[in-house]
Amino acid sequence: MLIRFDGRTAIVAGAARGIGQTIARALAADGARVIACDLLMQQLVPLAGRVEGGGEIIAAPVDVTDETSIADVARIAGGADILVYVAGGVRGQRPRPLEDVKAEDFDAIVDANLKGAFLFAKAVAPAMKTKGKGRIISISSRAGLATSLTGIQSYAAAKHGQIGLIKQLAQELGPFGITVNSVAPGFMATSPDYERQWNDWPAAFRDNFVSGIAMRRMGTPQDIANAVIFLASDHASWITGQTLPVTGGPLA
Repeated sequence: MLIRFDGRTAIVAGAARGIGQTIARALAADGARVIACDLLMQQLVPLAGRVEGGGEIIAAPVDVTDETSIADVARIAGGADILVYVAGGVRGQRPRPLEDVKAEDFDAIVDANLKGAFLFAKAVAPAMKTKGKGRIISISSRAGLATSLTGIQSYAAAKHGQIGLIKQLAQELGPFGITVNSVAPGFMATSPDYERQWNDWPAAFRDNFVSGIAMRRMGTPQDIANAVIFLASDHASWITGQTLPVTGGPLA
């Protein structure tokens, strides 16, 4: 199956590292012009430039909770064909008892994971409607389909909400030729927050973790990028409103 994105523009929000960076590189390697955006601009700069395979990566700063900042990225794109929303995470937080969670801490995670996905979809939809075609893909989580291994209430709530948003937007945007889907990765230590989470788990839990995965290995950012590339392609033109678990096996 040959997949190319020559002549198409993609936005990858949350592209500075891990899964987002790998997705940006994969899209560009298949010919796309990729606007890679993140708050972590210093980590984005080395990505910028032409990519073997014919595409290019353009680095841009963004605050995914700020509608004006997102509008600036949409202007740089000049009409995105593909949006991949990867931003979010746990924002440096650790699990705490419900009664100890501050409202502002709950909001911070929901805003980055759910509100940001909404604002980015809102920003790119008009141009996609005009073209009569588009692909919107969010990187959700296994935590959006079950409980969260992070133990953070707002993260589980935001990821469940993101999947609900995807279903609703798919219904609304389908008549305009726009598909809206989600990829739900299993746990990967792809950022400092998740590396800390892995190291905080008891040794016995870590030792047994891989044995609970059907494929008997940890996932990689490339596993997620492969799923995104398919959903962004013309081969997935009749798939919408779906969440694809990429977990290596059972959710539980």
